[in-house]
Amino acid sequence: MIRVVAGLVERDGYFLAGQRRRNDTHPYKWEFPGGKIEVGETPRDALRRELREELGIEAEIGAEVIRYEYSYRGKPPIELIFIRVGAYTGEPQSHAFEQIRWVTAAQMTRMDFLDGDTDFVRRLAAGKFH
Repeated sequence: MIRVVAGLVERDGYFLAGQRRRNDTHPYKWEFPGGKIEVGETPRDALRRELREELGIEAEIGAEVIRYEYSYRGKPPIELIFIRVGAYTGEPQSHAFEQIRWVTAAQMTRMDFLDGDTDFVRRLAAGKFH
């Protein structure tokens, strides 16, 4: 199973979302910054590395919010692990996305997120995670 970590980078009630590039799988879909956990990495280490690569920030990794399995049609299942980012230094830059955007949880429900993220987005907007 592929393990994927997603960071909840929050600032003043807004979350950071990234839009996939046109040549990526699932082009132009929105997602949380993060990525695959490499062999020998913990989810927290992977998220710290991914945020540095994708956004150019140094992050303090917070608590895990939820993890669950998701299967895209014709692909092996993935385990999605959502983790809060407690604080960070640097201003996020889009190194790996078409664009990045600060949005509220409610605004996310109207965006075209990856299918694996949509249940989490709905639950976040409903206030299920504090």
